[in-house]
Parts: sequence; C-alpha cells; structure tokens
Amino acid sequence: MSSQEKAGCAVELSSNNLFVKNWKLLANVAITAAALAGVIAMQWTQLDRAGQKAANPKQAEQEEALRLQMLKRLPTLGFDNLIADWAFINFLQYFGDDEARAQTGYSLSADYFDLITQRDPRFAEVYPYLSSSVSFYLGQPKLAVQYMNRGTKVLSPKLNSTAFLVWRFKGLDQLLLMGDIPGAIQSHEKAAEWVLGTPYSSLAPLYRNTAEFLRQDPDSIDVRFRSWAEVYSQAVDKRVQQRAEQEIYKLGGQIKRNEKGEVSFIPPKKKPSKSK
Repeated sequence: MSSQEKAGCAVELSSNNLFVKNWKLLANVAITAAALAGVIAMQWTQLDRAGQKAANPKQAEQEEALRLQMLKRLPTLGFDNLIADWAFINFLQYFGDDEARAQTGYSLSADYFDLITQRDPRFAEVYPYLSSSVSFYLGQPKLAVQYMNRGTKVLSPKLNSTAFLVWRFKGLDQLLLMGDIPGAIQSHEKAAEWVLGTPYSSLAPLYRNTAEFLRQDPDSIDVRFRSWAEVYSQAVDKRVQQRAEQEIYKLGGQIKRNEKGEVSFIPPKKKPSKSK
C-alpha cells in the first residue's frame, strides 16, 4: 500500500471515529433532553390538575399514587437526582395542602420518601421531612428508619456537612417513638462521630452525652425532655411541634416565649431522692 493510500485510510478511520464520538454526544444530549422533557411534562400535568385537586382530592391522590408507582418502575437513564428533586417538590406541595389532607390523610408520604431515598439517598436535606411525615404523621417510625438506613449507608460528613442529622433524627425516632434504646444509643454515637470536623462540631458532646445517659438510665426523663425539645425546635410542621409540646408538658417541662417570640425550655423539676 502506497503512502498516499495509507494516509487516505488514516483520514477515513479518523473521520469514522469522529462520527462515532459525535453520534454518542448527540445521543447523550437527546437522552438528557428526553428526560428533562418527561419531568417537565409531569409538572405540567400537575399544574393542569391543580383545579381538580380542590374539587376531588381523593381522585387526585389516587392519580398521584399511580404516578409515583410509575416513577419507581421507570428507568432513570442516569437522572436519579432529577427524579428525586421532582418527587420532593411534589411532596412539599402535597404535604402543605392542608385542605386536601384533611380529607385524604398523609398516606402518600411513605411512597414519596420510598422513591426519593431510592433515587437519591444522599439527599440529606429531606430526612427531617421524612421523620415528620412518616414517623409522626403516619405513625410508622420503623418504616422511616428503614428509609433513613438508605442514607446512612451512603452518606458521609465529607459528602455533606449536615449528614449527621440523618443519624440524629433516626436516633430520636428510635428513642421517642419506637422505644429502641440500643438503636438510639448507636445512632447518637454515630451522630457524634459524623458531626466532628463540620461547622456543627459543638454538638458532638450533646450526642455523646445522650448515648451515655441512655446507657446509664434507659428511662431518663432528662434525655427525653431534651430530645422532645429538639424535635420541637427542628420540626418542619406545626402539628409535630404541638406533639412535642404535649410530650414536654407530660414530662413536667415547660416552654416559655419572651416578648420577642424567642423560645426557651424549662426542664422538669428533679424529684428529691428518697432517704434510706
């Protein structure tokens, strides 16, 4: 083969490789566009049905349940984070529709977070909402902890400085709603470990002390008071706050608000020890 023929073959091969690369790039762009278009289309469907929700919340909830089931089964084409974001935005709309929820309840909360924690378990910011909606509203803390476990398996303080909150909320659910003291101790120890080295490192002694107090006194009123106080402070919904307030008063504590609306928690009075 002459040098000219060899050069011709090289140019042809180079052109073919360039064609393949360009084709792959175009294919990826097309897939991205299709995925985005699908999500946008679903959002438009939500908007078109907004008027129907107020008129027939039960039918709207059934339709939303079908959409969530469909999203669980559909291939994501690598856009898991996008699907999780879309699901969380729709959950916020669902959770905040008090009028509709008064008729249907909050049964879809578990479906939303099953989808979100499957698609993007590293989405640390959703776990406080998971605890409130599934543990407190649905009364299913075991299911909430199951979903939180998806986050604790893949998250780390290096990925997200607030990742320790997954352990903290898991520990609160185990302590206050499940009575799982060994689980609560382990979760608080992990929370103390993960919070070190983050901007919230000052919380590490609190979490360590909680674990230690529970070892010494599994029925500690002080630990439960402080835990309910944190639930109150971190609550994403007024009803969860109301539940926490009730539990604080049951334990003998109080909640005070000053003129500026700032909240302080008054711990229960310690019972005098009985003399032998």
